[in-house]
Amino acid sequence: MRALIEQVGTAALRRLDPETAHGLALKALHTPLAALPGPVTSPRLTCEIAGITMPNPVGLAAGFDKNATAIAPLSRAGFGWLEVGAATPLPQPGNPKPRLFRLTEDAAAINRFGFNNDGMEAIAARLAQRPAGVPVGLNLGANKDSAIRAEDFARVLQHCAAHIDFATVNVSSPNTEKLRDLQGPMALAALLDGVMQVRGTVPVFLKIAPDLTDQDLADIAKVAEDARVHAIIATNTTLDRTGLTSPHAGEKGGLSGQPLFEKSTQVLARLHRLTDIPLIGVGGVASAEQAYAKIKAGATAVQLYTGLVYGGLGCAADIAHGLDRLLQRDGHANVADAVGTDTAR
Repeated sequence: MRALIEQVGTAALRRLDPETAHGLALKALHTPLAALPGPVTSPRLTCEIAGITMPNPVGLAAGFDKNATAIAPLSRAGFGWLEVGAATPLPQPGNPKPRLFRLTEDAAAINRFGFNNDGMEAIAARLAQRPAGVPVGLNLGANKDSAIRAEDFARVLQHCAAHIDFATVNVSSPNTEKLRDLQGPMALAALLDGVMQVRGTVPVFLKIAPDLTDQDLADIAKVAEDARVHAIIATNTTLDRTGLTSPHAGEKGGLSGQPLFEKSTQVLARLHRLTDIPLIGVGGVASAEQAYAKIKAGATAVQLYTGLVYGGLGCAADIAHGLDRLLQRDGHANVADAVGTDTAR
């Protein structure tokens, strides 16, 4: 019955404006109608990144719970870990609406939110009240009008460090002008140095774009190793519009969902050949088979977001259970045994 209610609810939300539907979905998580199966785990699914133990490798990507308002219910939704944010030092409204578009024909979405969030003080206060349970990390961002954007990342981390299990340096959003310029080797090295100086014991992850050349990836891998980054998240949304059929295909912003799957998985596999830093695969994960493909391409764990738009909140638990069966089928005692077993892309 609960699965049926979720199917009906998901279908109803898809008839609404996408950003309105997103807001309602977050509120619905706090109601009895939300399908919250609780933790999904097994000896095969338990994994570890940077000393953080996760009950399963299926995580929620940043952007779904920007303001850390739904951590409690999301931690019972089958995810093995959560990432909230992005948070910036000061609150900001983001870009003008409309700024979120469903590409139903492509099972995709385009967003140009522009780091809309309540600011680090409000978000830190909510993180301080989060329940014990699955690990929770914070995506760090920079204010659009900041004089020195690189310093914003360190400010947010310093303010929120006591309440999070990891922090992600996000220099890969296409929706804040010139933010991706911080992926250049010299700028990235300086930014990471500032963040690492204030991290205390908080592991630092780096989130990169999919629209990178082989040389870009090699440079980023070297900088990340030199900075002792604890993990790389590959990838954020893409600016590529190849093969799209939806009427919204021409909207500006970052594309996520199924069209990103192969592109982001190729980046993941290339990175796996370049570095020993643990990798997190994100981009087009909507099934257990896709999560497994990311893991075999080199990911220690995966994340999803757009998959929830089309599959409903229950897909996190479904993916975790399905991944467990795939690992059993292939004779793996633990998910770590499958990491990097198929990087031919």
